[in-house]
Amino acid sequence: MQAQDDLQSRWWNLEASLVERFGKKPDMETILFLIGIQEFGDIRAKFTKEQKQDLMHVAVCSLLSQSGYYELESVDEDGWPHFKQLKPLPEFNMVEQENFLKDHILLYFQQNGFQ
Repeated sequence: MQAQDDLQSRWWNLEASLVERFGKKPDMETILFLIGIQEFGDIRAKFTKEQKQDLMHVAVCSLLSQSGYYELESVDEDGWPHFKQLKPLPEFNMVEQENFLKDHILLYFQQNGFQ
C-alpha cells in the first residue's frame, strides 16, 4: 500500500504543478494530449478530433517506450512519429492500468525536468 500512496502523492504534486502552470486541473486525456504535442513538436492553434486522438496515441507510445513496450520506428513526411510494439502490455484492470500510465507520466515529467 505504501507504493500506491507514494504514487498518489506524486500524482497530486504533478497535478498541482500543472494547475499552477495552466490555471486549471487537467484530466488524464489532457495530460496525454500535452505530452503528445510535446513529442510531435508542432504546436498548432487547432487540431482535428482525429489528430487529437493521434496525439494521445503518440503520448502513450512515447510513455511506454520508457519501459521497452514500444520504440520509435519512423517519422512520416508530415512529422508524425510511428511506433513499433516490442512486447505485449501487461493485463491490468482499469485501476491498475491507470496507475501504470500515471507512473509512466510521472517518469516522463521527471526526465523532462518539469518537477
